[in-house]
Amino acid sequence: MKLFLDSANLKELSEAASWGAIDGVTTNPSLIAKENREFVPLIKEICRLINGPISVETVSRDAEGMVKEGRVFAGLHPNFVVKCPLTKDGLKATRQLAGDGIRVNVTLCFSASQALLAAKAGAYIVSPFVGRLDDLSQEGMALIRQIKTIYQNYRFPTQILVASVRHPLHVVDAAMIGADIATLPFSVLEALVKHPLTDAGLERFLKDWEKLPAQAKELGLGGGASPSAGPGSAGASQAARSSSISHTVS
Repeated sequence: MKLFLDSANLKELSEAASWGAIDGVTTNPSLIAKENREFVPLIKEICRLINGPISVETVSRDAEGMVKEGRVFAGLHPNFVVKCPLTKDGLKATRQLAGDGIRVNVTLCFSASQALLAAKAGAYIVSPFVGRLDDLSQEGMALIRQIKTIYQNYRFPTQILVASVRHPLHVVDAAMIGADIATLPFSVLEALVKHPLTDAGLERFLKDWEKLPAQAKELGLGGGASPSAGPGSAGASQAARSSSISHTVS
């Protein structure tokens, strides 16, 4: 399963990229506004940091406006994926953009019937929001299972992107169901790494290491001779034997 970062923060994106864990990025108008920077330079900088699909959302309410914005985004960088909402106009725009060969992420999906329509319109990605369903006492991951079954039944190529991820269990469940992508905020990405037994185990190992005498902890990284090459060492003896054999042969 691919992992996307749901963020427009360059510091978060740079840190996540350094882990080698991020395959793409999702943004929305709220995340962009939070950064308080010029829009186009910001999304271009995101493309420089992350070499993968970058979802950028349209802000028009009508299909014509969405199509115009989508074409502009697609012309700015080949990694941009155009986000359109799952409305009637969003589906119209998706069909037109997909017909032009432009990848579309149909967002704000909250039902299996909506996901079916998105796939039929030619969506490259559909984004069901599991966390917001959980907030309404509905099981968000049940929707992912429904969409997965429908897409498999009819071999739709549309990728399922699990959005509105609130905690690590959402990510694990998405992976077990077989979702194509999960997009998550940086806080959840950090939570994926953490485990108290890992921290406790590392602390114990390092405390035990400190009990060794300083000489025993020498790693030979100070630029001096390697311990294995010192006088009387096995490495030195092996080198001497090799030299003796060389002289004998010559």
